[in-house]
Amino acid sequence: MIDPEHDLPIKRQAEALEISRSTVYYQPRQVSQSDLWLMRQIDELHLNYPFAGSRMLRDLLRQQGLEVGRRHIRSLILRMAIEAIYRRPNTSKPGPGHRIYPYLLRDVAITRSDLVWAMDITPMARGFVYLVAVVDWLSRRVLAWKLSITMETAFCIEALDESLSMNEKPEIFNTDQGAQFTSEAFTG
Repeated sequence: MIDPEHDLPIKRQAEALEISRSTVYYQPRQVSQSDLWLMRQIDELHLNYPFAGSRMLRDLLRQQGLEVGRRHIRSLILRMAIEAIYRRPNTSKPGPGHRIYPYLLRDVAITRSDLVWAMDITPMARGFVYLVAVVDWLSRRVLAWKLSITMETAFCIEALDESLSMNEKPEIFNTDQGAQFTSEAFTG
């Protein structure tokens, strides 16, 4: 990339490549033996407890008699490119390229059942289980529900099909703009 022997000065080469000159001279520091040993311990704990973050790993290491700060553990975790597996927020983000639909309930008086249905996904209290439910807005009656261990579209379609097979079709069907509800499979 950068050739120190080239006729063009290093400054000009860095400018041509649009990189900072300080990156040309940067020499990465060697990882100490104690950090390598600690990274092995963290890796072993991460394999046994993949949901453990830096705080839990710190506590697990303390149980083994090692006094290590959480921030040091965090920096080693980042260096190792591992992260805790846990349920993420933002279940209502639309997928890329999915169509955004207008909100139809503004200034609508809901006066009878089967006028408006709503559907949403929520994570359960513990673990990786998601609940989807179809609800009639006036009566608040649950028309159908399904559980899934993934947030894929299929179980949402199953719940919708079940509710449509047992009830009249609503005039308005309301969901958030989540990827499951704006996908081609669901809107089709």
